[in-house]
Amino acid sequence: MNAIETFRLTQRYGRTVALHDCTLAVPAGRVVALVGPNGAGKTTLLELAIGLRRPTSGRIEVLGADPGARRDRVGFVDQHAALYPALTIRELLRLAEHLNTRWDAAVAWERIEALGLPPSRRFGALSGGEQAQVVLALALGKRPELLLLDEPLARLDPLARHEFLAALLTAVAEHEISVLFSSHHLAELERACDYLVVLRAGAVQLAGEVDDLLAHHQLLTGPADRADEVAAAHAVVSDARAAAQAHLLVRTRTPRPKPPPGWQRREVALNDLVLAYLRSTAAALPGPRALVTR
Repeated sequence: MNAIETFRLTQRYGRTVALHDCTLAVPAGRVVALVGPNGAGKTTLLELAIGLRRPTSGRIEVLGADPGARRDRVGFVDQHAALYPALTIRELLRLAEHLNTRWDAAVAWERIEALGLPPSRRFGALSGGEQAQVVLALALGKRPELLLLDEPLARLDPLARHEFLAALLTAVAEHEISVLFSSHHLAELERACDYLVVLRAGAVQLAGEVDDLLAHHQLLTGPADRADEVAAAHAVVSDARAAAQAHLLVRTRTPRPKPPPGWQRREVALNDLVLAYLRSTAAALPGPRALVTR
């Protein structure tokens, strides 16, 4: 069973299309990075998965069922934590206990105690990093099977981001939670995530295991007068040429193949791979083939 599965999912807001014919399978038991520019459809996908919206057309399943039937098994962390600033941490945890049918107070309090936060502190008086940690504690208190995070690092400084991710990965390891993590911070995602989904203009550009994707992409550098010959033999993601030299980012059918004669091969970092797909002028569907962009 997949954590999330979509079937030709489309979401429109008037004339604006947030998601278009999106078909995707997000595997369970993974920490999945959901990456894309502003307006790519990331938040819309998460809101559909949590059941806050109904799709214009198509279908989405969460843990094998309609999102509404799985709401008690899904945790959600939003960058704009809509919690009552005047309530104390203790009051927020008591409120969560009354609002959730699946609630494990011990899990939530364990996270708060690990942070060393006084339960009498008001939420509005906490720093951005402390607020994010409290929200994570509330989400984990639901004992979710799936945790959805929408830009939780957006307002955090580097130290707070590091501490948040450490707490998240500890919880994932202890409770075997599936995670779908939307963020612009690619360096942190590379450390935390083992599966990647790239959205652009409401469509899936790329999806797969991070290690597998990196193994099947390489940057080839060689003479520009032979670039057409090399490009014809590969699935080219990006193509940059100067008078004497060409740089081709290609997707290969086998992992880490030898470069063509006269060409040098360099492995691709996750950041470079994501940016290459986002810069593409046309959608490149998941799979072994990609479209050329120059």
